Amino acid sequence: MKRLQENSLFLLPSVVLTLALGIYPLLWVLRYMFYDYAGYGNELFVGLDNFRRLLRDGEFWSSVVNTLVFAGGKLLITVPLALLLAVLLNTKLRGRNFLRAIFFMPTVISTAVISVVFYIIFNSYNGMVNQLLLRYHIIGEPFNWFGPQHAMMTVIIVAAWGAVGNYMLLFLAGLQGIPRDLYESAEIDGANAVQRFKSITIPMLGPVMQVVIMLAIIASLKGYESIMVMTEGGPIGKTEVMYLYLYKLLFPISTGSPVEQQIGYGSAVGFATAVIVGAITALYYYFSRKMNEIF
Repeated sequence: MKRLQENSLFLLPSVVLTLALGIYPLLWVLRYMFYDYAGYGNELFVGLDNFRRLLRDGEFWSSVVNTLVFAGGKLLITVPLALLLAVLLNTKLRGRNFLRAIFFMPTVISTAVISVVFYIIFNSYNGMVNQLLLRYHIIGEPFNWFGPQHAMMTVIIVAAWGAVGNYMLLFLAGLQGIPRDLYESAEIDGANAVQRFKSITIPMLGPVMQVVIMLAIIASLKGYESIMVMTEGGPIGKTEVMYLYLYKLLFPISTGSPVEQQIGYGSAVGFATAVIVGAITALYYYFSRKMNEIF
């Protein structure tokens, strides 16, 4: 009994922090999404009016589409590149520990700092990328990397660069758990590197890959920091994603938005955003389990 009480005391800080930083904010959001509240003054109960407004909010649904494009593009770059780097750095490559540290470094650097650096690099007038392309006559005039047609591509590249090292490390851990005997046996049987990768590496990495893809999906759907720093959702809303739109509703002053703070409607948008992210994640989890049953 005494030991149980001691264990309960050890758990008390975690329980208090979970209630204070997890449960209470959630209940707060669930309450205010039924109110018209601007962060000050009276709270006006409006029932489902915030959700009716949400259904007619073209800017929000445009941000949903932008989020799917951003997440899909980031996934298509990040996961295959992380796997390729992990396979290369799992070999007896000279300086591989140094290269691992270099590729992992972006994950420990502030997203804001990375975004500012890449904003300068991709600057249309004196950015390093345009200067190199002009010097080698690949382009004839400065390229507008943050224009309406190319801004999404640019922010995807920056986001993928910042995330690839984290997933590379997870793949690398999975690769080091594969018994070397399997590769030696396949090599004796005459299997080349591509055949060994296809028949051994990919199947053995299945569980790790499922986790990596799920983490990448969630992170991509929730990502907005680099976009906020580089484009603020522009130009003309081409890079505005769900969480950036939500941030502008809740903290308009920090983003320079002319719209007043909308706690009530922002809570409804936050709830809808969480439902969308949860539904996509659950859908992936369902199909990944079905794939396991088939194979």
